[in-house]
Amino acid sequence: MTRSELTGWVEETLGEKRFRAEQIFRWLHDKRARSFDAMTNLSKALRVKLGDAARVGSLTLDEVKVAADGTRKLLLRTHAGHRIESVVIPMGDRVTLCVSSQVGCKIGCDFCLTGRMSVRQNLSAAEIVDQVYHAQENLTEQPLQLPNGETPASGRRVTNIVYMGMGEPLDNYDQVVRSLKNLLDDLGQNFSSRRITVSTSGIVPKIGQLGRDVPVNLAISLNASHDAQRDRLIPINRKWDIATLMKALREFPLAHRRRITVEYVLLDGVTDAPEDAVRLVRLLRGLRCKVNLIPFNPWPGAPYGRPTAEAVERFGATLRDAGYTVTIRYSKGDDIGAACGQLDGLAA
Repeated sequence: MTRSELTGWVEETLGEKRFRAEQIFRWLHDKRARSFDAMTNLSKALRVKLGDAARVGSLTLDEVKVAADGTRKLLLRTHAGHRIESVVIPMGDRVTLCVSSQVGCKIGCDFCLTGRMSVRQNLSAAEIVDQVYHAQENLTEQPLQLPNGETPASGRRVTNIVYMGMGEPLDNYDQVVRSLKNLLDDLGQNFSSRRITVSTSGIVPKIGQLGRDVPVNLAISLNASHDAQRDRLIPINRKWDIATLMKALREFPLAHRRRITVEYVLLDGVTDAPEDAVRLVRLLRGLRCKVNLIPFNPWPGAPYGRPTAEAVERFGATLRDAGYTVTIRYSKGDDIGAACGQLDGLAA
């Protein structure tokens, strides 16, 4: 529940005063309590009443895998027994958590392992938020360590959140927005909206709605420079083509000094040609954006390969020459299957 939903429930269902909802919300989202019994400033009678009427939704942490570069993959289990993953990524002075919004994914991008999972199910807002809280607890117990043995200044807490894990966030819109409101709430973790990014493959009707409902950053998984290419790689493009998608991006209510992140996976011999870079420059003309180039992260049986370093640099140079800010997202955590496109909910 969001704080407003919790307040209504506490007043109408439990017959308690609204300040009790604030107390409960703080326990859940600031102190990260995992049971009503832990809420010691509530009377025992109220704790019993809460336990009879509701439960504190919680994931089970099954395993933590640590990569050579310090990246951590948290393997978590839902109340229904499904496995999901979230990834803690050291990034200079930041610690970014990549959260999942679904078990599996219905979009079926051809280069993504998650889309090949047999289970496809939405996560609840509680299950999305609890990934953040498990990561916070893990970092408190075991601060991040870099390959040189140092712990970065921010290595004891999550500083940034990206909805780029398993699933398509806008395909689970209501629960994703509810989770965002809880993470942004100043009585809870009080994350800055500038430090949360939601990535979508292009569910066009929900893009503008997201901008109006919560003021977070937007990322778009474009990954192609023309429709025939994107139809093959991202089937949802057959419903909302590139022109329709670009129109929605240009109408997105961007906050002052913010830019949309355009994500582009470079597939060897498929999307990494010089002419693709030129077409991408034309597509992005007039859009306030920055470009995140992602050299493909292979997985067993993948139909694509990683481009050469020369192809990646050449592609990036074309975009930079056109005036765009370009980041090349070299893989982190690929030795534990934690890199972009490799999440499948399996421990091995």
